Amino acid sequence: MATEPFEKTITGISSTSQKIMEKLAEFIVGNRHLIELVLIALFSEGHILIEGVPGTAKTTIAKSVACITGSSFNRVQGAIDLQPADIIGVRIYDMAKRDFTLRKGPIFANILLVDEINRINPKSQSAFIEAMSERQATIDGITLGLPHPFFAMATQNPYEFEGTFPLIEAQRDRFMFSLTSTHLGASEELEIVRKVDGGTLNWDTFSANLAPLLNSESISACIEAVNRVHVEEPVLHYIRNLVMASREHADVDLGASSRASIALVRGGKGMAMLHGRTYVVPDDIKGIAGAVFRHRLILTSEAEIEGLTPEDVVQGILESVEVL
Repeated sequence: MATEPFEKTITGISSTSQKIMEKLAEFIVGNRHLIELVLIALFSEGHILIEGVPGTAKTTIAKSVACITGSSFNRVQGAIDLQPADIIGVRIYDMAKRDFTLRKGPIFANILLVDEINRINPKSQSAFIEAMSERQATIDGITLGLPHPFFAMATQNPYEFEGTFPLIEAQRDRFMFSLTSTHLGASEELEIVRKVDGGTLNWDTFSANLAPLLNSESISACIEAVNRVHVEEPVLHYIRNLVMASREHADVDLGASSRASIALVRGGKGMAMLHGRTYVVPDDIKGIAGAVFRHRLILTSEAEIEGLTPEDVVQGILESVEVL
């Protein structure tokens, strides 16, 4: 009897998620898979790293998801002179009160976009990654919890390297998902042109009419629901085998860590929920495997010389590992 109400809850969340994607599709052209991964990460308490050229709607997607989920939103522009205090905040002496007052940084938001994270110096990168991982920030010895829910999306441009500080492996591993954002195809680009010509590609107009379909309480309920989605033992073994295959692959120097296993389980549950199921199937794992493994695999120099990419390796792993 207890299963029926939960199934109804999952069906409701799935329906709302589909409405969110349909509503955002009215303004955002393409990028459906990215929006789906953003929702999965939000409901699974994960974060996303996006590599892509400028002008591929990354900021618009983050702002749109914040609006439609009733979440607060802040954006940090990466720069070499950005200091940790610019991200987490600082205590300032108030002459009138004769005391220090706390000025919170932009990280204190439900949804945070860090644009061009590889342009931030390593010290500030570490402050952001630590706060993102621990979901708290320490300012002058005072530890403050971040808002709940908290979701971070970081971007970096893979084509401009001057004045950049690439994230190290341990930092990339903190992100649940990573994917590449590319230019739109010809038909989608034509749709952009038509929207501009018709005056329908106006953010102020769209956001003003974007009624929230969720709030912090309902997002918390979604997070709780994700944790209740069931994963059968054969699927758990499948996840284990995928991770082990990444470590044993001949073209891989450094395979996926245990955080990849955690991301596959949580992300698989989120994918199942978005599709209205209370249980995870192998296709849920396959649907997120690329985003989970992409930033966690370091290929051998020989593989890179041959032109192989992490995506190629992941595809080969998915084809070789059997579902039990």
